[in-house]
Amino acid sequence: MRRQHTIAGPAMCAGVGVHSGSHVRLALLPASVDSGIVFVRADVRDGDNAIRAHADCVGATRNATTLRNDFGVEIATVEHLMSACAGLGIDNLTVEVDGPEVPILDGSSAPFVQVLLNAGVKAQAAPQRVIRILEAIEVRMGPKSAALLPADDFGGLDLDVTIRFADEAIGIQRRRVRLTPESFLSEIADARTFGFLADVERLQAAGLGRGASMDNAVVVDSGRVVNPEGLRFDDEFVRHKLLDAVGDLSLAGAPICGRFVADQPGHALNARLVRALLDTPEAWRWENEGIREPVRAEGQALAAANY
Repeated sequence: MRRQHTIAGPAMCAGVGVHSGSHVRLALLPASVDSGIVFVRADVRDGDNAIRAHADCVGATRNATTLRNDFGVEIATVEHLMSACAGLGIDNLTVEVDGPEVPILDGSSAPFVQVLLNAGVKAQAAPQRVIRILEAIEVRMGPKSAALLPADDFGGLDLDVTIRFADEAIGIQRRRVRLTPESFLSEIADARTFGFLADVERLQAAGLGRGASMDNAVVVDSGRVVNPEGLRFDDEFVRHKLLDAVGDLSLAGAPICGRFVADQPGHALNARLVRALLDTPEAWRWENEGIREPVRAEGQALAAANY
């Protein structure tokens, strides 16, 4: 029913890395069918500088998701761009980056969405392959849990996420979203990453958060949101956890058809769940969506009129 998609033409953006503090430029380029999403470190001249966006390449997951190839070349903080691609249904893309980290931009997926939509989302002459969940897969890390469950009544990814924080500015929040391009744009894409003012010195001492500011994160301090503009949504915190999950789950290598249910998820838990999925082949199967009509020569663009 659904074809693979890439972008219709090249696009660029630039910004600072939230952890490295480095200024980074991205070039987003169309890619051929079945190539997936591949990051290319343009600043690395020796050895293989291509890194697949796949669970097999997941490295560190502390405060962000980092990918690493067999030659030790890394690209950090890929989750917001990956979430934008998954939310819009982009299967194949080459991402050239001239630094060690994807720029944080405003801390959400919205700027990446706009860049991708401006480039145009183009259908390709090959069916999309999806992962259909057949049996429950669950992982735990202390009180945190995440599971993938069958969902026969929905041909996509149904996300149900709960977060729990002691700080009263966040507290307990829960949100469920059935992922489509429309729901991603309206409910998830604009939600920004967040952190606590008390953690800034600890993060910077560990070499992280050097590019963080209230321009690219929601900052919480003792029960209040410090950012002068406040929140974009009353439950922006759990919406951002949904955003991260969409990006992290896309590292399975194909869209997942099933239910994602998580209590206090994070990058490490998400990565562990995707690894458990790929290591349990009896719990899922590949499905091809098939093609009902020929691809128009000019491709098909996802309308951006309402974004």
